[in-house]
Amino acid sequence: MPDRPDPTLERYRRLDAFLEKLRGDIYPEPPTDLHTELTRRMFANLAKVRPPPDGGAVLDVGCGQGVALELFKAAGLDAVGVTLGPDAEVCRAKGLNIVEMDLSFLDFEDDRFDLVWCRHALEHSVFPFFTLSEMHRVLKPGGVLYMEAPAPDTAPAHQANPNHYSVLGKSMWIELIRRTGFVDIISIDIGFETRAGPDTYWGFIQTKPV
Repeated sequence: MPDRPDPTLERYRRLDAFLEKLRGDIYPEPPTDLHTELTRRMFANLAKVRPPPDGGAVLDVGCGQGVALELFKAAGLDAVGVTLGPDAEVCRAKGLNIVEMDLSFLDFEDDRFDLVWCRHALEHSVFPFFTLSEMHRVLKPGGVLYMEAPAPDTAPAHQANPNHYSVLGKSMWIELIRRTGFVDIISIDIGFETRAGPDTYWGFIQTKPV
């Protein structure tokens, strides 16, 4: 009688095949003036509210073409970025420290980073609760997560972007952040005008308990 396949391994095989299929949705995202300015503004705001320690370890999840990594480097922080696709080569050409990996499966040890920066990446996760838990895991106790995501149903219709899978309401993001184990949550409404009309991003600053 043949051995029955391990049902757990089969589930992981199906998940891996599903995620591999989604790799076709990845495309390069050159920085725009708007996103570069917002990145600078939000990092300056973070530095006032909950500054990382001098020389602190920073993980940029979904680092794109390295705008934030360049800011961290200039600030004397020890930063590494995570990205996939063509953006990885752009970062390498700039001499930035990056690794290619899925944002939901972070191949770093527990309690490694003082700051996790995740700006406009969680909307690309098919299971953001799990992705948040990975960020919580790799943060040191007392470490800080900065997360930013687009609001749904604004003029640019971010929920219609082909590789946006989790464009959630503000209260749902706060609830997922809380359930993950973060405390002292600060939420920031970032409103501005686009060619399509008014748009809103939500920023969140939170801490992993000591």
